[in-house]
Amino acid sequence: MTRRKTHRFLQNAESQNVIEVGKPLYKTIRGNWRSDYFKNDNPIVLELACGKGEYTVGLSQAFPAKNFIGVDIKGDRIARGSKAAQDLGLTNVAFLRTDINFLHEFFAKQEVNEIWITFPDPQPRPRQEKHRLTHPRFLAIYKELFVPGGTLHLKTDNPELFAYSLEQVQAIGCTDLQFTTDLYNSPLNGIHIGIKTKYEQMFFDKGFTINYLQCKTAVI
Repeated sequence: MTRRKTHRFLQNAESQNVIEVGKPLYKTIRGNWRSDYFKNDNPIVLELACGKGEYTVGLSQAFPAKNFIGVDIKGDRIARGSKAAQDLGLTNVAFLRTDINFLHEFFAKQEVNEIWITFPDPQPRPRQEKHRLTHPRFLAIYKELFVPGGTLHLKTDNPELFAYSLEQVQAIGCTDLQFTTDLYNSPLNGIHIGIKTKYEQMFFDKGFTINYLQCKTAVI
């Protein structure tokens, strides 16, 4: 492990806005995010595979009356988002270090209002399909965690993943579906309030168009 990564892992261990193995809330937070961490009743928004937390931090600044949680397994990436949130004095931000496969172990049924999936690994090979974050098994988890009418957002530069995702959200009965294959030239552009991840900026600078969808789900 590099010295830089070691420093970031130590930073996570000391940061109150990072919830990970070894911290008391890690085992008790399910169903208690509002009462035990945020100390309010505001809506909860997740950014899955959040990386450095660009959306978690950016959206939390734009919507102070919502609670934002970035979820990722990579501790060195979470550390950057955690520090950015602390430097900005944001109190409506948390980061959860866990595998998304175990999301249901950290959020109770109908505890989540929105989910953002921003530029996930497209897992392009057929044998990787089950790892796509819009695979039916993941969508079933999200659907259980959502409040009635919870909103799912997806942004990706990958047209194959986007087409696949459109099929999957329609198959589970999502409503109010809105989508575009060219976000920055679409009326939907304002929804993401101009936030770009590092990878999104790279894709955009190379001339790639950005795909976006949002839809609402019924609860299970």
